Amino acid sequence: MEREFIYLDHAATTPLDPEVLAEMMPYLKNHFGNASSMHNLGKYTRKAIETSRARIAECIGAKPEEIIFTGSGTEADNIAILGTAHKMKKFGKHMITTPIEHPAVRNCFRKLQLEGFEVSYLSIDSEGLVSVEEFKRLLRDDTILVSIIYANNEIGSIQPIREIAGITSTRNIILHTDAVQAFGKLPINLQQEKIDLLSASGHKIYGPKGIGMLFIRNRGKHPARGVYIIPITYGGGQEFGFRSATENVANIVGFAKSVEICYNNMSEENSRLLSLRDDLIRWILSEITGSYLNGGVKHRVSININVGFEGIDGSELLQALNNHNIAVSVGSACHSKSHDVSYVLTAMGLSEEMAAGSIRLTLGRDNTREQLEYVKNTLKKCVADLRSKSKKRTS
Repeated sequence: MEREFIYLDHAATTPLDPEVLAEMMPYLKNHFGNASSMHNLGKYTRKAIETSRARIAECIGAKPEEIIFTGSGTEADNIAILGTAHKMKKFGKHMITTPIEHPAVRNCFRKLQLEGFEVSYLSIDSEGLVSVEEFKRLLRDDTILVSIIYANNEIGSIQPIREIAGITSTRNIILHTDAVQAFGKLPINLQQEKIDLLSASGHKIYGPKGIGMLFIRNRGKHPARGVYIIPITYGGGQEFGFRSATENVANIVGFAKSVEICYNNMSEENSRLLSLRDDLIRWILSEITGSYLNGGVKHRVSININVGFEGIDGSELLQALNNHNIAVSVGSACHSKSHDVSYVLTAMGLSEEMAAGSIRLTLGRDNTREQLEYVKNTLKKCVADLRSKSKKRTS
């Protein structure tokens, strides 16, 4: 009998929650109307969208009109960064970010640099964190935008966003955070956190793929700067003009349901996952010689483990575990087809060899302690086998 498949790649994507699918089904079958239509089918789906918007807003401490739905977290990042840079350039062309951003953010800044914008990159310490003091030093009178990832997709490090937001708000600088890996895992409250723009995605929180959101504080109007963001695509003016396209009603409804489930169960689920995560980290470091944890433990999302093994190629270890029905990843799934060493790990100071020997395990709702016992034994065996093969190749 084939062993069950153990999925430890929840930072890449998550399975669709059955409750979410049930809530989506009517909009995939009978309630198919275009939400811009004036007849009853259109009015019904329009109401579903606005109800979903309000449900999400209530969870995160926002106003419904501050939530716009997008096709992905990547699209939300692009609207936030490009739309703000192009609108705010009359105030300056300097921006600040980090070298460990998701490619959706990283490549937006590369594009803006080609357009003549100046970008400063914060350094990253061995725990994967930025320094608030360095951030203060990098600020300039012509700084218009800061974008710092809330929780990193590879190592799970949680940045001091609330503290940084307190600084940017007093300097009239727009702050964006890619919260795709934090949303639904951390109790983000936008009444308390002075973030201007926040990106999130449905499929990371047991919702459907193909849906994301962008929180835009005060619908893009800053008390000192005026309108600070413009759309980057144009069409029928849906989503308050920021994202023109016919709305994906089923995905929007499913996204709202997944957000509610996450917020309602966050404390209990985080406690369970932290117990599993910390036990697995301790076991690996104590039982597998030459293993090391990438990033710190304290400021880390509950699902994330990123570990390396001396004398091992992470890609080979991934395949070995896959052969035993265990799914892990190397680096980020969003750019895993690249064979380059992780820029996140090297930014933290790891050598290319140590970065190449690392894998990411990210836990989820269905993972159990019994599953992880099997993972422990299999991981230890696979590491030993790969080291033995490596010695034979070099002897």
